[in-house]
Amino acid sequence: MTFWLVLTVNSITFGGLLFLLSAGFSLIFGLMRIPNLTHGSLFMLGAYFGATFIGGYLTLQFDFWVAAVLAALSVAVFGAVIERLLLRQLPGQQMAQVLVTLGISFMVADFCLLLWGGDPINVATPQGLAGFVRAGPAVFPLYRLGVIAIAAAIAAALWLLLDRTRLGAMIRAGVDDPDMARVVGIRVSQLFTIVFALGAGLAAFAGVVGAPILSVYPGLDQDMLPLALVVVILGGSGSLLGSFVGSIIIGFIYNFGQALFPELAYFVLFLPMLLVLILRPQGLFGRFVP
Repeated sequence: MTFWLVLTVNSITFGGLLFLLSAGFSLIFGLMRIPNLTHGSLFMLGAYFGATFIGGYLTLQFDFWVAAVLAALSVAVFGAVIERLLLRQLPGQQMAQVLVTLGISFMVADFCLLLWGGDPINVATPQGLAGFVRAGPAVFPLYRLGVIAIAAAIAAALWLLLDRTRLGAMIRAGVDDPDMARVVGIRVSQLFTIVFALGAGLAAFAGVVGAPILSVYPGLDQDMLPLALVVVILGGSGSLLGSFVGSIIIGFIYNFGQALFPELAYFVLFLPMLLVLILRPQGLFGRFVP
C-alpha cells in the first residue's frame, strides 16, 4: 500500500513539472501553429541558470526562489528574442520554423555543455521544504508536495490570466482563429512574442523547480521535450485544461510504467499518444482545425 501511495505522489509531482513545461508549449503550438522544438532546451537552460544563481558561481548567491524567478525572466527574454529576430522572419513557413527551433535547441545544448561541462549538477532542496511528511507508514518529501502546490497555483493563475483578463481574451481569440483576430484589430504578432516569452519563462521556471528532483545534466532537454510533445498531443494544442489533464495522465503513465514495466516503459508512454492521434487527432480538449 505504501509503495502505491508513494508512487502516486511522485506521479502527481512529475505531472506538475510537466504542466509547467507543457502549458506554454501548448499555447505556442496553438497560437503559432508550430511545434517549438526549442522548448526542452529552454527547460534545461533555465535549470542551468538556476543552478548557477543558487550555487554561488557568481559574485552573489541567491535564494532558491529568487534564482528561479531570475532564471525564468532571463529565459523569457531569450525566448522573446528568438521569436522577434528569427521566427518573425519566417511567417507561414512552418517547416523552416521547425528547423530553426531544432537548430537553436542544438546550439543551446552545445552552449550549456561548453559553459557548465558534462558532469551533472545537483541542486539542493530549498531550506523551507527540506523535510518530510509522514502519513502512517508512508513518508513523503515535503518538497514534492510543494511542487504539486506550486503547479496547482500556477495553473490557477494561468486560468485567471486566460479567462479573466483582456490579454487572455486576445490570446484565446488568436488560438481559436488568428485570421479573424487580426481582422478585429488584435495585433497577433505581439501576442506571438508575449506567449513565446511566457512559455519560455514557464519552461525555465519548471527547470529550476525540477532541478532538486531530476538534477541538471546534458541531455535533460532531450528527456523532457518528448514528454511535452506527448502532453500537447494528448491534451490538445492551445488548451490549458488539456495541458493540465494531459500532464497528470502522462505523469502517472511515466512513473507507473517505469516501476511496473521497465522494459516497456516507452511503449506504455507513447501508446496513448498513438491512440489519440488515430481516434481524436485534435486531442482530448483541443478543437479541430481543418
